[in-house]
Amino acid sequence: MFFLGFDIGSSSVKVSLINGESGTCCASAFYPKQEMPIIAKHIGWAEQEPEEWWKNLKTALKEVLNTSQVNTDDIAAIGISYQMHGLVCVDKNHNVLRPAIIWCDSRATKIGEKTFKELGAENCLSHLLNSPGNFTASKLKWIQENEPDLYAKIYKIMLPGDYIAMKLSGEIQTTISGLSEGMLWDFANREPAKLLMDHYGIDSTLLADIVPTFGVQCKISKNAAKELGLNENIIISYRAGDQPNNALSLNVLNPGEIATTAGTSGVVYGVTDEIKYDIKSRVNTFAHVNYTKECARLGILLCINGTGIMNSWLHRNICPSASYDEMNTMAETVSIGSDGLTILPFGNGAERVLQDKNINGSISGLSLTTHTASHLIRATHEGIAFSFHYGMEIMKQIGINPSVIRAGKANMFLSPIFRNTLSSISGATIELYNTDGSIGAARGAGIGMGFYKNYTEAFVNLKKQEIIEPDTKNAGIYSEAYNRWKQELEKKI
Repeated sequence: MFFLGFDIGSSSVKVSLINGESGTCCASAFYPKQEMPIIAKHIGWAEQEPEEWWKNLKTALKEVLNTSQVNTDDIAAIGISYQMHGLVCVDKNHNVLRPAIIWCDSRATKIGEKTFKELGAENCLSHLLNSPGNFTASKLKWIQENEPDLYAKIYKIMLPGDYIAMKLSGEIQTTISGLSEGMLWDFANREPAKLLMDHYGIDSTLLADIVPTFGVQCKISKNAAKELGLNENIIISYRAGDQPNNALSLNVLNPGEIATTAGTSGVVYGVTDEIKYDIKSRVNTFAHVNYTKECARLGILLCINGTGIMNSWLHRNICPSASYDEMNTMAETVSIGSDGLTILPFGNGAERVLQDKNINGSISGLSLTTHTASHLIRATHEGIAFSFHYGMEIMKQIGINPSVIRAGKANMFLSPIFRNTLSSISGATIELYNTDGSIGAARGAGIGMGFYKNYTEAFVNLKKQEIIEPDTKNAGIYSEAYNRWKQELEKKI
């Protein structure tokens, strides 16, 4: 029996097929091979066409099926991971009404700030565990205020993963975890967030039907099966936002466990069974994949928008002829601290960790006679690691203090500079595993349909590939470079 995992990112869509019995990945593919375009009509805006996700999914899936040569009748279930906090609006005929407003769009920041003051911090935090911020509900309010004619046509709103599930099945559904990431779940009353929806004037009928994160959610439609070359008996049995799903893919499900990722954006994600939140909402609390009304499992999420996207900007504009591996090698020729060069990677919209300020990226301490492209690469990788540590210092204030961090061996974790700097400055051991979001979603599908008896059985083939220990010998040098970086940041905020 086989399971498909779809990971709908903002850079690409990745598809993986796993063998349920062995837990091994049979084939993986992603598309497009270059980064997916983001529509930015104004500074701070970020949109994508949902139909592009679907087209890219079809292309990646075709490659996986061709590579694996698996009989599609043996594929039993699909799991979906998706970029969080997006907003897809459809009419009664399931037609998309406008481009999706995606996670890094910051247009609704002021709406969230105003609402936080109007509803009161204690009220918001006790019910939503966060400020309304720049999340999905506030983005919908922006449409209501700025595109009223279009708003009047909305039949349902969805997250990006809900849209893909709709394309697969014709059903419009979401999960409690999904609602929580959009500030649409009330943790105190354990129901959709009437508090915020009433304040925004949003009718609860716009919400999709709620289904369990794990379970038989819906079945692939005949039309979708034909379009994708799949059988009609496949079920969708799991869906989750990319960061809760990344934690699942690393078997991070219990209090005290930590997962991290560093793709386009970067995340540190800690699991707790206690109601915890940052009063300034610089880190955020959401329902984890194994959250239920009866058993609280919450994810404390630190998000840094400008991580891998900063590295890809450097690749395009400074080192276009070098591969990422070659860039990593170049960076290793420079000493810790980049000879005084400091880079702030915050150039991808408003940053939650900076209380929704958009300070943009910056370079300081540049010497035109000393610094080279290699210095720029190292300073970028160090700056991204320092931004992680800055957020982790906030996480410690609410009781999340990681000693071990799990991550997939991918994206920025392929950079020795980044992972050594993060481990050394934080004091945490980093464990790298042979997994990613699409493989995790496929395993989630197996869990959701009941193929695996428990989580332990689902992750029996999760293999640790590498361990990075803190460099205690050079701890003082790392600390000096971090303090210089932090001083530059504090000048901006």
